[in-house]
Amino acid sequence: MLVNKKILIADDDINIIASLKYILAEEGFDILAMTTPQAVLENLQQQSVDLILLDMNFQQDTTSGAEGLQLVESIEQLELNIPIIVMTGWATVDIAVDAMRAGAKDFIQKPWNNERIISAINTQLTLASTHKKAQRLTIQNQLLTSQAHPTDREGIIAKSPMMHQLLSTLDDLAQSDMSILLTGDNGTGKSMLAAYVHKVSQRAQHSFVPVNMGAIPESLFESEMFGHVKGAFTDAKENRIGRFEMAEQGTLFLDELANIPMAQQAKLLRVLEENKFEAVGSSKSLNADVRVISATNSNLQQNILENSFRQDLYYRLNTIELRVPSLNERIEDIPALAEHFLHSFSNKYHRQCPSLSKGALTKLQGYSWPGNIRELSHMMERVLFTSRTDVIDAGDLQISGASNSAESLDDPNLTMAEIEQKALDKRLKLHSGNATETAKSLGLSRSGFYRRMSKNGDD
Repeated sequence: MLVNKKILIADDDINIIASLKYILAEEGFDILAMTTPQAVLENLQQQSVDLILLDMNFQQDTTSGAEGLQLVESIEQLELNIPIIVMTGWATVDIAVDAMRAGAKDFIQKPWNNERIISAINTQLTLASTHKKAQRLTIQNQLLTSQAHPTDREGIIAKSPMMHQLLSTLDDLAQSDMSILLTGDNGTGKSMLAAYVHKVSQRAQHSFVPVNMGAIPESLFESEMFGHVKGAFTDAKENRIGRFEMAEQGTLFLDELANIPMAQQAKLLRVLEENKFEAVGSSKSLNADVRVISATNSNLQQNILENSFRQDLYYRLNTIELRVPSLNERIEDIPALAEHFLHSFSNKYHRQCPSLSKGALTKLQGYSWPGNIRELSHMMERVLFTSRTDVIDAGDLQISGASNSAESLDDPNLTMAEIEQKALDKRLKLHSGNATETAKSLGLSRSGFYRRMSKNGDD
């Protein structure tokens, strides 16, 4: 449910406040009213508003507009980026110019025209929303991957019954706001499916913000998720928008869910329960109107028993839990996926695209795929360069056994990235999917381990 825009009215005349409340309530706005400059400044530091409708004159000075100008300047110093529309019954060009120089966005003369004031408010709210969205997109471009995600069912390769059933369920769930937990092995396409749910949902016009929870250092968790204000800590040189604010009215995708430290799980739970959060260094609550989709390859029930994951957070995030099948459970999809990757890489590298022989397709469908779709993608990228003919045969695939290709690092055709990925997968399997123990055994931090994992492919 989307939150109504909140307007703060600042005027010492209670009759003016009553009139504005009536007009604006009819338009669906939430109203907050203050009668003194001091009350305005105090409230702005405690709660969030979308626009300020500000009288230029208060009780101490009823004609010059000096109090209003000083209040506009004080609000601007808070760096809240809230549009201000000023009002006065003593309108002069000089006051209007001074107000705009101080930071006001528009000027209304009393007595006002109702259509004019509604139009001015809607214009400023639209401009502010556009500016804020542009800021979010800029930050997302800096933080998020550029991987293309499908925008409809046609963009997803799914011929197998299991995938058809899963996609039908996701289509239905996309029309709700319920939390979805996607489980399944690494490399099965959980992030792609989360993005698909967003694209076909009612929130599609807003941001899809994926977060690799395993790659965020514990010390930066709150700043990354909730943002921070300038001066909140030593390195906070400017305000920073967190992932929750970036995903406002959109979808927040929490990948590698099981790797959130216990101390931070409580903070995440609080936000999900209250739908509010505070940026680090701020006491002002912001609304968290986001749809949350999560993913993990861990057994969260086992993690709960081991006291490494909160049971209340688990129930908050899994309104419904869906398992994404492994590639060896959807062998009908393998030929189409392999051809898709071949075409994609041939376009990327400007090379002629070879075809796959019947024997090669049979070999692909008989392989166990411990690395799932990610492994198939890497294999097609490699074979595009190693094959010397227009047709890829079974022998060109370098698959000698049920799982030999996944376990052995001796294959002379492996790239450095593939060797590293296989080594990481093997060590992760050795530690039963426990990323913290795996990272420790490799001499890496947990976030460092996940950065290495994620650079070689998404879940």
